[in-house]
Amino acid sequence: MKAVIQRARNAQVSVEKEIVGKIDNGFVVLLGVTHDDTEEDIDYLVNKIVNLRVFEDENEKMNDSLKDVGGSILSISQFTLYADTKKGRRPNFTKAAKPDFAKQMYETFNEKIRSEGVFVETGKFGEMMDVSLTNVGPVTLIIDSKSR
Repeated sequence: MKAVIQRARNAQVSVEKEIVGKIDNGFVVLLGVTHDDTEEDIDYLVNKIVNLRVFEDENEKMNDSLKDVGGSILSISQFTLYADTKKGRRPNFTKAAKPDFAKQMYETFNEKIRSEGVFVETGKFGEMMDVSLTNVGPVTLIIDSKSR
């Protein structure tokens, strides 16, 4: 499981020009699922994401976590994180999980984030989405649950 995490002042996701998710102060998480991901991968990412110390404290040092600042998450399913671009110019997405499995894992990920006391907004799984955000810092991190 892969996650691209961007610290955001604000963010929103729209489907067919209708806003379906919106946050202030938190993370935009782009989540990719592959075939052999398990609940252990979800647990690893959830723990890492909600406790990452990348928000500034009173001394303007990155010492505070999402939980410390009462931040939110805008969670977006992103199968293209598993694109293979080694051959040719057209990406191959065979490493991305099948939609039914990916949707289940994505929904479980979001529920586990919520169980940590973090507010979560989402896009719509499988839909074409427009995502906009103000990236603060900028801070952007990539976490792969297989690279622990």
